[in-house]
Amino acid sequence: WLVIAVGLVRAYLAKGSYHSLYYSIEKPLKFFQTGALLEEYLLIAKYLPGIVPSSVVLTAFQVMSRVFLTWAVTHSVKEVQSEDSVLLFVVAWTITEIIRYSFYTFSLLNHLPYLIKWARYTLFIVLYPMGVSGELLTIYAALPFVRQSGLYSISLPNKYNFSFDYYTFLILVMISYIPIFPQLYFHMLHQRRKVLSHTEEHKKSE
Repeated sequence: WLVIAVGLVRAYLAKGSYHSLYYSIEKPLKFFQTGALLEEYLLIAKYLPGIVPSSVVLTAFQVMSRVFLTWAVTHSVKEVQSEDSVLLFVVAWTITEIIRYSFYTFSLLNHLPYLIKWARYTLFIVLYPMGVSGELLTIYAALPFVRQSGLYSISLPNKYNFSFDYYTFLILVMISYIPIFPQLYFHMLHQRRKVLSHTEEHKKSE
């Protein structure tokens, strides 16, 4: 994720504009975000439960939604790749992941600076809505192109007697954010109060 951050900064300095920076980090973004599926399986669900102190359901939803945005929307609908909304969620993901992996690394070393803990449980207040906004705006921007091209849609009649409208599916994905996002956001707020208040109490006791 530092590679992606450096790539964004270098591209911005070279172009002098933040528009269409996605193309400068497209390959590493696809690689690292898809690699998160392996992390989800190995570190959280299968071999090392407890080392990564996160909710399995929460992390799984975040990983799957990001992989979906990366491949099924941004990669598949080329027309949205120049949208500023793509940069919005890429920046939010990048900052979030740099902080998250720093938090995990220092936690495993038993030497977690308070600043990193504070950033982990505070900056999401801005970064999470920022990322979700970018994701929703990108899906919305993709809708006309999906409808026009019939991307990933299956029409009747066919030998399987099955139909699928990807345009409608994307709308349902957008609607699913309405009940899910508040739950995840308030879960993080709850975690923030619990973790940071515990830290403050520990400092006072010392």
